[in-house]
Amino acid sequence: MERIPKYEKNRLALQAELDAAKTQLERNRLGQFATPTELAIEVLKYAKKIIPKSTIIRFLDPGFGTGAFYSALLRVYPKRRISAAVGFEIDSYYFKPASDIWNNTPLKMKCTDFTSLKAPKRECDRFNLIICNPPYIRHHHIPAIKKQRLQDLVKEVVGIEISGLAGLYCHFLLLTHLWMKKNGIAGWLIPSEFMDVNYGNSIKEYLFNKVTLLRIHRFDPNNVQFQDALVSSAIVWFSKANPSVNHKVEFTFGGTLLKPSVFKRIEISSLRKEKKWTRFPVLKERKKNNGLVLGDLFHIKRGLATGDNKFFILTKERIKQLKLSMKHFQPILPSPRYVKNDEIQSDSKGNPVISPQLFLLNCRLNEAEIQKRFPSLWKYLQTGKEIVAKRYLCSHRSPWYSQENRPAPPILCTYMGRKAQDGRPFRFILNKSQATATNVYLMLYPKPQIAHEFYECPKVIRKIWNELNNISIDSILDEGRVYGGGLHKLEPKELANVPADCILNHLKKTKLFSQRQLSLFPD
Repeated sequence: MERIPKYEKNRLALQAELDAAKTQLERNRLGQFATPTELAIEVLKYAKKIIPKSTIIRFLDPGFGTGAFYSALLRVYPKRRISAAVGFEIDSYYFKPASDIWNNTPLKMKCTDFTSLKAPKRECDRFNLIICNPPYIRHHHIPAIKKQRLQDLVKEVVGIEISGLAGLYCHFLLLTHLWMKKNGIAGWLIPSEFMDVNYGNSIKEYLFNKVTLLRIHRFDPNNVQFQDALVSSAIVWFSKANPSVNHKVEFTFGGTLLKPSVFKRIEISSLRKEKKWTRFPVLKERKKNNGLVLGDLFHIKRGLATGDNKFFILTKERIKQLKLSMKHFQPILPSPRYVKNDEIQSDSKGNPVISPQLFLLNCRLNEAEIQKRFPSLWKYLQTGKEIVAKRYLCSHRSPWYSQENRPAPPILCTYMGRKAQDGRPFRFILNKSQATATNVYLMLYPKPQIAHEFYECPKVIRKIWNELNNISIDSILDEGRVYGGGLHKLEPKELANVPADCILNHLKKTKLFSQRQLSLFPD
């Protein structure tokens, strides 16, 4: 067993002490998730494997933290092969104590925002090994002014438009381009979600056209690398060299970086066609689907974002206690964990026969009229004026206490989940009630071509619901995405892309639909 150097023991003790002094919420907001020692060593060992043996290393970590990668560099490479090492850390909370640990080493450390720095102009001052676990700060935590500056800077540096939804880690990766030596190597430990989402297209464009993508290793989402972050991780390796036309990229999955469970080489041409890279290397290249998809049959929408569920969603007992009128409420489904059955029954009033039975406050009358006609409701609304009304969603609605129009959907799909015993992370739910739902559900409304027959014939609804449950798990997972801990997620557009030929076959068999209606769908 390899002996742990004193500097690494000191670094680990410091990391634990500093992390413990910050709340989980603080570190989540700032995207501060420390790289495990074993993983850092594997990353540097792999770098050594792909870099020519005679190469003298100029090392850069633009998101230094306490120095997990630098520590690994010292353990993997002999000192004679390291000519320079530079680390940038924006948070003085980590910088000052970390700099004390590395004070007697050749490392040059600076407390600064990497994205505000100018890259070296001379090639000899650039770096041939860039390793980084950048801050995982989501876009909504980046101030608007800073986000615009970053977008402009990315456009200037690499000539790529980057989405406003991109996290800070995307900006970090793209902005290091001018810091890299020609033929230099970079290894980035980043969330794997960039492989599937639209904002990741800027990263893909960069990897296609500006560098040569060498390898992407994706860790098994059930084996999270960061115990304090619900994120599925990947390590992206590339070289600052012009990509060849017939280049193949190594995709690995599971196990470890040095000993993956699955390995496959994928042609760049195949990657250009595929929107969701997380299907590699486990699944085969996707065949083009020219048939029916769920989006041809249904309008698929996210459920309601109320702005404050605790304020707007009440029990019947609470409504009675507040002396409010039920005319201002509509039934709404509770979280999927309370919906034990996949078929929701209805009472005589259209309320779901379920516990807890909840109701959504939804009133479009102005406050003056409410004060005059419904004083109890007006009194309740006043309790939300100071906090609830000022929240983003509520402040952008008129009146602030009104809700989006989301009629009761006949069929719902859960928005996220982990695999159940049958291997399905998502559930299709048949809704016989008049209850709407929050944004933890996706709502399926039949399109006009089939809406009349759909609603007039309960047997059609049930049969289509059954067919939805018969769609293969892989077909659905192909379109969705997965996060750390095996949490699967499905957006409306992703569900809309799921193949649905089995449903079209059923529609033909019912003989309720004319040939003209059926001809409107792909066949």
